[in-house]
Amino acid sequence: MSPHLAGSLLALLGVACFSVRPVLVKLAYAHGVDPTTLLALRLGFAFPFFAAVAAWHALARGNGRVTRRDWAWIAVLGFVGHYAASWLDMAGLQHVGAGLGRLILFLYPTIVVLLSATFLGKPVGAREVAALASSYAGLALVLLPSGGAGQGDVLRGAALILGGAALYAIYLVGGSQVIRRVGAMRFSANANIVSFLAIAIHLSVERGTSTLVQPLPVYGLAIVIAIVSTVLPVFVVAEALRRVGANQVALIGAVGPVVALVLGHAGLDESMTTTELAGAALILGGVVFVTVRPEAGAAPGRG
Repeated sequence: MSPHLAGSLLALLGVACFSVRPVLVKLAYAHGVDPTTLLALRLGFAFPFFAAVAAWHALARGNGRVTRRDWAWIAVLGFVGHYAASWLDMAGLQHVGAGLGRLILFLYPTIVVLLSATFLGKPVGAREVAALASSYAGLALVLLPSGGAGQGDVLRGAALILGGAALYAIYLVGGSQVIRRVGAMRFSANANIVSFLAIAIHLSVERGTSTLVQPLPVYGLAIVIAIVSTVLPVFVVAEALRRVGANQVALIGAVGPVVALVLGHAGLDESMTTTELAGAALILGGVVFVTVRPEAGAAPGRG
């Protein structure tokens, strides 16, 4: 098997693992667990894996020294990108379907463009303007059927997930600067450790540890989410980036919302109207157009 094909298959595997997460979250919600508890279980089960990677990088020779300034950025970005963004995403999934949730979250590259233009001085050309117009017109079409009476929960959920996408975009913009100095895997592992500490504090203050007592299916789903949809995609996508580059990985990433839509339809009986499907196509097209470019740098993986 050629390195390019192997890298593409790894990217596809990472996308599939990430895309199944909202379906698993929705299945867990059916057992009465709340977003804070489920996120605590997910990050708790993932913690040993990321701790092992962080320890290995700390002990390995030739990895370079991480400055106090970089540690501070890792802490801030881990809090924003892996804890806060994930909590908003999971809270939003209480109100919207898995497929719709993935479509909205998939808008984060367009937010990266806006943040990069504002804070890093990167120009926004006609290509980016067209992609932004397509993506947000698609979002309007997707949410248009939800504007009627009794559909306020859908709009609330969409707002939460869009907020999570914005925070994840901040994480990517800031992380792209730090990752050049400390490395992708060390950055991702330590950022995920920060997110575990943050959700542990959140849970203890808001609900207390007694809420961790859940039905057995919740533990099983949390373990699957932690390993299959959190830890595995981080490592798989990092290897895919090394083999085929961010451009190809970004292109394959467009499959993610499609996978979530299919899984949501098959496993959760979710469906979309013709208008919503047209909006989904505009979102996918716009995001792919703004993401795939002749040269693209690697971005830190989301856990």
